[in-house]
Amino acid sequence: MKKAIYLLLLLPFLAVSQVSGDYGVLVNEIISPNPMHLQEFEESLAAHNKKFHNQEMFGARTYEIYNGKNTGKYVVIMGPMSWAAADGMPEQSKDHDTDWYSNVIAKSNPGSERTFWRAHADKGNIPKDFNINKLLIDTYTINRGKGEKAMEQVKNVQKVMMEKFPELTYMVYTNELTNSSEGNDLAVVYFFDKWSWMGEDPKFKEAYNEVHGNGSYDKFTADWEEAAGGKVSEIWIFRPDLSGVSGEIKVASGN
Repeated sequence: MKKAIYLLLLLPFLAVSQVSGDYGVLVNEIISPNPMHLQEFEESLAAHNKKFHNQEMFGARTYEIYNGKNTGKYVVIMGPMSWAAADGMPEQSKDHDTDWYSNVIAKSNPGSERTFWRAHADKGNIPKDFNINKLLIDTYTINRGKGEKAMEQVKNVQKVMMEKFPELTYMVYTNELTNSSEGNDLAVVYFFDKWSWMGEDPKFKEAYNEVHGNGSYDKFTADWEEAAGGKVSEIWIFRPDLSGVSGEIKVASGN
């Protein structure tokens, strides 16, 4: 279901339930392994996650970036958790930090990047339990002062998705700590298994007009272009061998 262009709007990553008493936040860290120590890096990362990140709230899932400027880098995602729960993260432990920096970061290139993403379970669609395999991630820059308008379009897209593509699993996230010079404000994550899905034509324009009325798609594209700037698309491959928890995702009751 490639190029649903505007049917994308959600970032792995990867949980569907709301965190009790607060919204869920995912912690994403992008790491570039030193190619001279790739095997040792993977072994150290796997050991670290299986020791320190093997419980769901602080559980870590690792992905390998498959395309774009970050090809070959790894993303380690922890959560979802509330901000309050973050006070109990393993990072508060000296043993954790010693292992992370001495055995993982020491075998990577300088310049890792950490971001925090808020999950909007009410704006995506997780129709059933599933196992993570591949992700298509579309990340958007939202124009200044247009956040509310962008989220209105996200809801319009969700209505189309729920009515016309109810089997498609996707989630919407917003960056909690944005950088106006970099964008990366809104991410839409699609979960899929087979590469053939990327070549399917969803006929999204026709579907949008059927749901919202003739000519509505043209207005939608104009509104979206007013609200959003650039877009970056990446495919991430789940690496269970480097993760602390499995790729099994359970749909929370009530979602």
